[in-house]
Amino acid sequence: MVTAELFTTLRKEVARLKPVYDLGYVTEINANALVVAGLSKVARQGDEVSFSAEHGQNHHGEITRLSTDTVTIMPYGSLDGVAIGTPVKLLGAPLLAPDNSWIGHVLDPFGVPMDGSTITTGPLSKSVHAPAPPAHARQIMGERLQTGVGVMDTFLPLAKGQRIGLFAGSGVGKSTLLGRLAKRVPADVTVIALIGERGRELQEFIQKALGPEGMERSIIVAATSDMAPNLRRRAAWTAMTIAEHFRDQGAHVLFLADSLTRFAEAYREVAVSAGEEANMRGFPPSLTHALAALSERAGPGTKGQGMITAVMSVLVAGSDMEEPVADILRGLLDGHILLNREIAERGRYPAIDVLRSVSRCLPDAATEPENAMLSQARRLIGAYDRAEMMVQSGLYERGNDPQLDQAIAALPRLEAFFGDGRHLSIEQSFEALAACLPD
Repeated sequence: MVTAELFTTLRKEVARLKPVYDLGYVTEINANALVVAGLSKVARQGDEVSFSAEHGQNHHGEITRLSTDTVTIMPYGSLDGVAIGTPVKLLGAPLLAPDNSWIGHVLDPFGVPMDGSTITTGPLSKSVHAPAPPAHARQIMGERLQTGVGVMDTFLPLAKGQRIGLFAGSGVGKSTLLGRLAKRVPADVTVIALIGERGRELQEFIQKALGPEGMERSIIVAATSDMAPNLRRRAAWTAMTIAEHFRDQGAHVLFLADSLTRFAEAYREVAVSAGEEANMRGFPPSLTHALAALSERAGPGTKGQGMITAVMSVLVAGSDMEEPVADILRGLLDGHILLNREIAERGRYPAIDVLRSVSRCLPDAATEPENAMLSQARRLIGAYDRAEMMVQSGLYERGNDPQLDQAIAALPRLEAFFGDGRHLSIEQSFEALAACLPD
């Protein structure tokens, strides 16, 4: 039986069909690229193409370089079976047509369900490279959001429309923290970009970190580590385009990305393959603009639109915040949260290093009494941090420094508060923090 919904979907799909395609042909095959003649006068940078290999297997790719007579194509998969003279069809700019029915699905970088199910495409096709909202027309950040993570709700608040980085090495609990945020941060929809993840980690994240509660309001866009670099890179753009679809309807979107470092690594592979020199400690200079363009698409929308609150993870080896990707993003985002391996090895999760983390929505996001409490707590943590070696080695004698004495007494209570896994309200979190501090 043909329903009205099915008929509408078919009409949209027919409207997207092109009666005529421009064709080129393969003239050169490299290890990870094709050189194609016949398209240089009609193709544009970033356009998509399709071509058939032996046995009729259909392949797709992306134009990464243009010259007077030829274009260079990076395929989305293997080049096995492709021959000189293989016809290449020009498909045009990469587009996506998001729909509200995508909620609850796991999609590939093209917006296709990875489980083989069928979803409805939206009425409007959008470029995955859409510009950010005009800076002069944006709203300001909204109210403080409850994350259900006590240390964030107090020391590192997350405001509606804020973009914050989660800086961490591998294996220190960033995926678990992202899953907690996906389940606990109040939002109309959550869009999650899993970029370059190991294949086995996808189901682990869905079932363990996210769970049914988080999945029922989420859309996941996944590109595993074995996918081509241009697909891993595209996963971030596809996820952001989906988030913008809901933002344009006035919704509040929580955007989670894991990780922007793997996006940067994929971007580097594509850029170097296209001929750009990697002279920024192994990364191409254009990466700075690519990261800025992606992160600027998140945040508050214009009047009448919603907001995209973004938490994006960044891999840092040995907590090195001076690495190129970490250094670039630290200047682009509205705060950074550092997960410290030494803290994780002590068994405290989330392993957030409070002194080295900052949320740029403070002090405005907190009340005056709350800010005074946070300042007192930071002073105590800082006093202990500066004298930790002396205290641990037994060289410090009680009574020499009253503030340090208070810090030593308060530290066990503060550590317990930082690792408290209970789902507390913001008010309850501040009450718990107040109980850790001296009168």
